Amino acid sequence: MSSYDVIVIGGAGGVGSAALYHLAQHGVKVLGLDRFPPGHDRGSSHGRTRIIRQAYFEHSDYVPLLLRAYELWDELSQRCGKRLYHEIGLLQIGPSNGRVVPGVLESARQHGLLVDRLTARQAMARFPAFRIPDDWEAVFEQRAGYLDVEDCVLAHLSEAQILGAELQTGVQVLCWSVENGTVSVDTDAGQFHAGKLVMAAGAWAGQLLSHLGILLTVLRAPVFWYPIIDDALRADRGCPAYLFDTPQCPYGIPQVDEFGFKIAEHGNREKKQSLADPLQVNRQLDPNDQARVEGFLREHIPGVGRPHLHHSVCLYTMSPDENFIVDVHPQFPQVVFAAGLSGHGFKFTCVLGEILADLALAGRTSHPIGFLNRRRFGTV
Repeated sequence: MSSYDVIVIGGAGGVGSAALYHLAQHGVKVLGLDRFPPGHDRGSSHGRTRIIRQAYFEHSDYVPLLLRAYELWDELSQRCGKRLYHEIGLLQIGPSNGRVVPGVLESARQHGLLVDRLTARQAMARFPAFRIPDDWEAVFEQRAGYLDVEDCVLAHLSEAQILGAELQTGVQVLCWSVENGTVSVDTDAGQFHAGKLVMAAGAWAGQLLSHLGILLTVLRAPVFWYPIIDDALRADRGCPAYLFDTPQCPYGIPQVDEFGFKIAEHGNREKKQSLADPLQVNRQLDPNDQARVEGFLREHIPGVGRPHLHHSVCLYTMSPDENFIVDVHPQFPQVVFAAGLSGHGFKFTCVLGEILADLALAGRTSHPIGFLNRRRFGTV
């Protein structure tokens, strides 16, 4: 029987690794448990790169969390001695009455962020690799770019372990319980005990928090990398990250290294396979996914070559309203959780780790997370 101050379930993932780091900074005895090794590709925190941006079209209340995330990513980079954030800008494109362009402009207005509003003609003159319909427009955010996703997770874990955190991988969590104020976590490697529990289980959160009655749907999300035939699609030639406001919501990263030009679909939820068991996801190439992506590329980014170079599969854990759920357990104040990051959470993982550490140790946080609490779903 092993006892700790805090146990983190999902300790090798994006949020879990950050929670381990922030808890270790407080000097507590903390254990991370995970089925998979650090830097794994079985969940939602892999794929080489992730876009980070400030003028958040999804909900302007995310912006204060993002501003803190920028600070924390910079602090982590300095601690580990490795650059984690690369500022290359982000071009977001769509109809003027769509969701993205108005949402970006409203977030920028509310929080005093600098973005450039461009007509289709202006955007194509500035970024000639993209093809944009005449009646669309674009917004360009210079204070945006990408994070090296696996490096971010590994940096959090390395720094956490330097500070005394313990990580055990290859461990399957079976269930958890609270009795007389003590948390017990049953695993295939034995039982662990702690005063507090942080749940950062990603695609497995729905199973471990099923009694809350919040429907979390796990979706299969493929990602592709392609060669380029137009050097204007290189980041070092000024090409930014991109996102298009269509039902498929294609987004990606220009060529930053030999791995290629990245593209994936954030939208198209009805086209993504829903998973009863995240372990059983089909990681093979689906020709229908490929056909949709390449159809988009032909129309809007013709400088991308063929055939594709690489393919990967990520997991989206969707909340009912596609916003995160970050809260203290309603029955057990010893238990705190972050779940349902809905495919747009990695950029926040550093600040979510800080928030979860606050909630676990103090029962509250100064970060403005009221809009993310579980009570919006009217659950138990």
